[in-house]
Amino acid sequence: MTGAGTVERLFTAPEPEVEMVERSDVEAVAGSGLRGDRYFSEIETGTFVTWKPDEKRHDGYDLTLIEQEAVTAIEREAEIELAPGEHRRNIETRDVALNHLVGQRFRVGEAVCRGDRLCEPCNYLQRITRDGVLQALTHRGGLRADILEDGMIRPGDVIEPLG
Repeated sequence: MTGAGTVERLFTAPEPEVEMVERSDVEAVAGSGLRGDRYFSEIETGTFVTWKPDEKRHDGYDLTLIEQEAVTAIEREAEIELAPGEHRRNIETRDVALNHLVGQRFRVGEAVCRGDRLCEPCNYLQRITRDGVLQALTHRGGLRADILEDGMIRPGDVIEPLG
């Protein structure tokens, strides 16, 4: 994988614990998340987090990314096939090492983001998919990021680190 990659697919879920919906584009809003997603600040609720109007938004909940290569690898190595969006991440990427973006600024489409931390798999993901997915995705479950500058994101857009 090189330093730059591409957006392969986009997903949002309008409410916690509902099926992810594939999108042709999505608006990334600084400090709020992806418009229409369960973690967007106007909605203020997700499976694991609920913000009160007077609370500061938690870091790392604006958007999540996962490498399409990791999804393919767990299918090959652990015989775990995930349907599109079943990984519960917003953006599937190609040709970018997401773990290297922790603590780094990067552009995804028109938006500028900062990698906050790895998006390790959780028991909820395993409960709604299959046994073994938690172990199979450990350290390759993706990236949690914050949106620093607004912009549209679409499949085919470039993902690139910003010095």
